[in-house]
Amino acid sequence: MRSFESLTERELLALAISLEEEDERVYADFAEGLRHDFPGTASVFDGMRQEESGHRRRLIELFQARFGDHIPLIRRQDVKGFVQRQALWLSQPLNLDRIRKQVSTMEVETRRFYETAAARSQDPNIRQLLDDLAQEERSHEHRADELEKDQLSPDTRAEEEKANRRLFVLQIVQPGLAGLMDGSVSTLAPVFAAALATHKPWDAFLVGLAASVGAGISMGFAEALSDDGSLTGRGHPWVRGAICGAMTALGGIGHTLPFLIPGFQAAMTAAMIVVVLELAAISWIRHRYMESTLWSAAVQVGIGGILVFATGVLIGSS
Repeated sequence: MRSFESLTERELLALAISLEEEDERVYADFAEGLRHDFPGTASVFDGMRQEESGHRRRLIELFQARFGDHIPLIRRQDVKGFVQRQALWLSQPLNLDRIRKQVSTMEVETRRFYETAAARSQDPNIRQLLDDLAQEERSHEHRADELEKDQLSPDTRAEEEKANRRLFVLQIVQPGLAGLMDGSVSTLAPVFAAALATHKPWDAFLVGLAASVGAGISMGFAEALSDDGSLTGRGHPWVRGAICGAMTALGGIGHTLPFLIPGFQAAMTAAMIVVVLELAAISWIRHRYMESTLWSAAVQVGIGGILVFATGVLIGSS
């Protein structure tokens, strides 16, 4: 790996060409990945890709005029000092907020490269072009804002916000809610059955902990193996599985923790209060993200919780 200070003007220009080509391809991949769900934003990145293509052409023309036709392949990973970029364009589906943060980082890094390279250059033509490109990169963020104004009408922006919300619900809320419901409801029976059968809070805690962790592992694998997300748009299967499994375990552990209280009656009372709070939280999430009325969500969740709780009470009391 070479240090930046050791590069000749020929190598600096070759590196600049490589950087512009990489940025152009990144913007093209961003545009293609967003085109289905966010067509307006994809058009913005198409415009930014065209700008990077123009920068690359100007650099190639100057390189050929100054050093000939052969351009050595010098990449960012061959030179010390560059920020390691995450390959967001390889992840499907693309996350709009993460993309915007990476684009901002790309613009700053490229601008600083041109400023530093121009300061080291002795050739007036090379220095002038690098200075010009540094100024253009400095205004690139403003240009992006102009492109958004041109391409993203209020209606388009509103549609993209709705699409972003749908993806959030599909990829995050749904697996998390499924896990929370399963963990909060399905573990009620074994926890309260163990508590009423033994009247020993510690035994109930152990049963609840085992049921919660076991249910979390089971639900996590079930969600991860259900589909790969390529056709449903539900996101990476292992991310969904991790969310679902974690929320399942959390839902069960919530009403298990009160059984750490030594007194049986106090532990039972605290656990039942936690159950009510858990079911209320699930009802609110269903109302907030699944477009169901708060009353219907509360009734549906409440009926399921009551039935499972009653099952645990009957078995534990028998």
